[in-house]
Amino acid sequence: MFWDKNQVVCSYGILFESLSQNKRMPEGPSIILMKETLQPFAGQQVTEVSGNAQFEKDSFIGQTILEIRTFGKQTYLVFEKAAIRIHLLMFGSYSVDEQTKPDKSLRLALFFSTGNIYFYTCSVKSVPIEYLSAIDWEADVMSDQWNPKKAEEKLKSNPKMMVCDALMNQDIFSGVGNIIKNEVLFRIGVQPESLLGNLPAKKRKELIAEARNYSFDFLKWKREFVLKKHWLVHTKSVCPVCGQKLVKKQTGVGKRRSFYCEKDQKLY
Repeated sequence: MFWDKNQVVCSYGILFESLSQNKRMPEGPSIILMKETLQPFAGQQVTEVSGNAQFEKDSFIGQTILEIRTFGKQTYLVFEKAAIRIHLLMFGSYSVDEQTKPDKSLRLALFFSTGNIYFYTCSVKSVPIEYLSAIDWEADVMSDQWNPKKAEEKLKSNPKMMVCDALMNQDIFSGVGNIIKNEVLFRIGVQPESLLGNLPAKKRKELIAEARNYSFDFLKWKREFVLKKHWLVHTKSVCPVCGQKLVKKQTGVGKRRSFYCEKDQKLY
């Protein structure tokens, strides 16, 4: 079974997006939305900083955000001399212009003449500019630099890895999270505990293609506030194709929740 994305039947505010409300790690499409919300601050100079993140925050006062880049689930605020890396982890969130959470949750606040950015309960680190050149940008499934051939080589080199672990591996599919994993595997009709080495070449290519396709569907539906309405198996109990009860199981090395149909998804 292969699901055409056209056959399968954002939630973010201008001032605030809480990515912790659903208590799961945000996936690549949500980080793209965060970037779009923060984009007006590109070209703006920092006038003040605060927060409990442990790095030389004051060194960024007077510096200008040159660009905002994303890599999978990470966001980089790029300055001339260094970058600030933001990873929202499981419970992170952010707000613009208004501090919406207490100081104990405030990891970083950046103040500008045009407004303010606040990051809460997340990982915030300063990294040298050189760090950015070491990132494999071609591994980001939503990037224009995405390289499916490189992804395929990585899959081929890990024949004993389960497909559920492969999809969640940020070195192979940066930005893919548990929702995308479950939906992609249902689209291509593959059970999560299948081994990469057992996948036919056609299925391997479908896996790579749908990881990207679904990520952009996710982004589109998130913008339209209808993401959950389009979930076929994630958190569901019945297969939308055959009506059989779905399996809910922790799979792979990471023991993440998988939802799948034993009839319509094949174990390789």
